Amino acid sequence: MQRRQFLGALGAGAAGAVAAPFVSTANAQEPITWRMVTSWPKNFPALGTGANDFAQRIETLSGGRMRVQVYGAGELVPALEVFDAVAAGTAEMGHSASYYWRGKVAASQFFTAVPFGMNTTETNAWLYHGGGQELWDEVYAGHNLKPFAVGNTGTQMAGWFKREINSLEDMRGLRIRLPGLAGEAMNGIGATAVNMPGSEIFTSMQTGVLDAADWVGPYNDMAFGLYQVADYYYTSVWNEPSAVLEGTVNLDAWNALPDDLKAVVVEAARSANLAMIDEFTFRNAQALQTLVDEHGVELRTFPEDVMAALHESSREVLARQTESDPESARVYESYQAFQRLVRGFTDVGEFAYLKSRDAVTS
Repeated sequence: MQRRQFLGALGAGAAGAVAAPFVSTANAQEPITWRMVTSWPKNFPALGTGANDFAQRIETLSGGRMRVQVYGAGELVPALEVFDAVAAGTAEMGHSASYYWRGKVAASQFFTAVPFGMNTTETNAWLYHGGGQELWDEVYAGHNLKPFAVGNTGTQMAGWFKREINSLEDMRGLRIRLPGLAGEAMNGIGATAVNMPGSEIFTSMQTGVLDAADWVGPYNDMAFGLYQVADYYYTSVWNEPSAVLEGTVNLDAWNALPDDLKAVVVEAARSANLAMIDEFTFRNAQALQTLVDEHGVELRTFPEDVMAALHESSREVLARQTESDPESARVYESYQAFQRLVRGFTDVGEFAYLKSRDAVTS
């Protein structure tokens, strides 16, 4: 009976309304109460609510044996201090993006996004079946953390620009909010990449601190009102073809859990991951239509020389990092090998279908 309840629970809706608990409440004892700190404003669409969803799934699937209190950025710790807070045990859990920790763990960036890398489906396949999760566990174990994929934004736009980009020369000197490996690649073509919490982007664009900004995609970008401070929305995907949202658990807290509750957290993370992907697909489609039709946003693509320069710069960044950091080299070797394997099917499957559909439909 419990097995049937568990499977039913995993198939429930994205809002966290899970059908049945994993463990009967009849056996419940005093609940384990954890805190989750996040890098997102409290209840921010998809990112903040995705953290809430993860917490709710844990509570429901555990039959109330585990409860998780979610804190938005700045409520318990600043947005970009989630990694340290969870590692130290200030909070038992975190929800963020691994590339924010590049200064602490260089290899962490590969578990969020790689420029010109794998898409969302391919990335999940690497994590769940291609050895990616095992490498992630190894990298984070030394920092007293257990990581999980808990959401993915899907394809991210190249960002918002105050002026139109007509050539590579137009990129030089721009200050753009862009984290991770893509930010380093942007530096390589003459721009200046800045890492800052999403909550600071609007004001920084408005006051001229930034000339351009990458955030997420239409849904979250519209929520921050970025269309009010920049005229051009560049859709040339290169920086984050997939962007994994990271759940972390303090390793001491994780090891103290009984095996059945560890299984609950694992399955809650996996179902919350899928739920966020589904939501972003739907909400981004709606928001893009609103941005164009109601707010007059102008969609643009980068010129060929810009894309070529970004690709070359990305290759140089990846080469430097893997040459200087053995841990990064090991992770990227796995990532590259899986990308070569999966691309063989993606090209003749998904990509071929999209080209065929585009040729015959409007």
